[in-house]
Amino acid sequence: MPVHPTGKTSLRLDRRRFLSVSAVAMGGFFAPHVWTGVAAGADSKNEKLHVASIGVGNQGTWNGKWAAELGRVVAGCDVHLGRADTFAAKHSCPVYQDYRKLLDRKDIDVVTIATPDHWHVKIAVEAMQAGLDVYCEKPVTLTIDEGKILCNVVRKTGRVLQVGTDQRSDPRVLQAIALARSGRLGKNLVARVNLTYSSIRGAKAGPFPATDPPPELDWDMWQGQAPKAPFCEQRFSSQGFRRWLEYSGGSLTNWGAHDVDVAQLGLGLQDTEPVEIEGTGVLPQVPNAFSTAYDYDCTLRFANGATIFVRDENKTYGVLFQGENGRIFINRDHLTGKPVEDLTKADRQWLEAEADKLSGGRHLPAAEGEAWPQRYRGPNSISRNHMRNFFDCVRSRKLPASDIFSHHRVMNSCHMCTIAIKLKRKLTWDPLKEEFIGDAEANAMLTRPQRSPYEIRV
Repeated sequence: MPVHPTGKTSLRLDRRRFLSVSAVAMGGFFAPHVWTGVAAGADSKNEKLHVASIGVGNQGTWNGKWAAELGRVVAGCDVHLGRADTFAAKHSCPVYQDYRKLLDRKDIDVVTIATPDHWHVKIAVEAMQAGLDVYCEKPVTLTIDEGKILCNVVRKTGRVLQVGTDQRSDPRVLQAIALARSGRLGKNLVARVNLTYSSIRGAKAGPFPATDPPPELDWDMWQGQAPKAPFCEQRFSSQGFRRWLEYSGGSLTNWGAHDVDVAQLGLGLQDTEPVEIEGTGVLPQVPNAFSTAYDYDCTLRFANGATIFVRDENKTYGVLFQGENGRIFINRDHLTGKPVEDLTKADRQWLEAEADKLSGGRHLPAAEGEAWPQRYRGPNSISRNHMRNFFDCVRSRKLPASDIFSHHRVMNSCHMCTIAIKLKRKLTWDPLKEEFIGDAEANAMLTRPQRSPYEIRV
């Protein structure tokens, strides 16, 4: 596995380990809202990495669970104090409503970030600038330029940044990638990506009436860089915010971060980007209503002639690799196709070894007769594997399984689909300069205006 760009050491030299209940009781050190059930850590825990979790809703709760098995959770943060207090009760740690006060602490080594998408980059940048390593949920970026910023900050600071695309720690997915790369499917391989059908149409898509935000929520901070908008539950909920372009790219970036990733990895395109992009789809423009694309059909063409098709269809989600000698289909539940059925016992041993190489030699469980790991359940869940890889890389300073450099390339493919749908025409892209060729209108969409005082500063 590649070594991290700078090879800098892992642990912060200035971290303080004297925090206790008495420090909380004295006040002044923590933010105004502090859960005071913190217990002094036992000496045996002092060698563990100290973890802080920022964004502790559903996904953040799971990330905190896996991180707590490997390190010691010493703080949590959420703009919704109810969520923060629930997290604090589970981990006996102080909690904050403002992540900046959490980052001021000197006893933290790593942070997990599971906020809405539009907050990922700003928090990750400031955490790395504070000397912390970061596990950040996908999709990491809201725009193409945000990805450029993150890559530059990782290079400059030497911090480890693991993206939460945990399918890169799924042995079944890694076997599909290895099989696609092996040449057994033939030449002129194409990938067809069907993203999860999650669109909501008609009256259920809005417009929604404005209501008062709950008193325990800092609604202005939740909105962050996005334009100021009235509160409604559909913007705030974990199932709703990704249907608003202000905060996300919809299924194109949410599930595209997983499955376009698998497609590019299987075709060996993880270090580059398409040179031609075109797509059709519906982008609603109703005030205070869902606004991300649906019914889309996009085509990504690469310089070596490879093609990836990305569609939103009411069919089984996943990736189909198709060549002149056969095809295979992969998602979190199945790896199917005649080339898979025809594998001999020796072939399967070979394939497991190839997948193990792709995993960086982490020996992910996939032995014959052993249950495939699920995302959250069981001792070998893929999410747990993924978090374990992050902790390993914090100590070794190697690039993690889901490094920001290749994730940035994949997210560019997803973001460019939305831009092509918006402009309703074919676009050409320069993967080296990372800009559209001769297209000022498209290049203006590489970034977005950011509301003060929540701009990303580097």
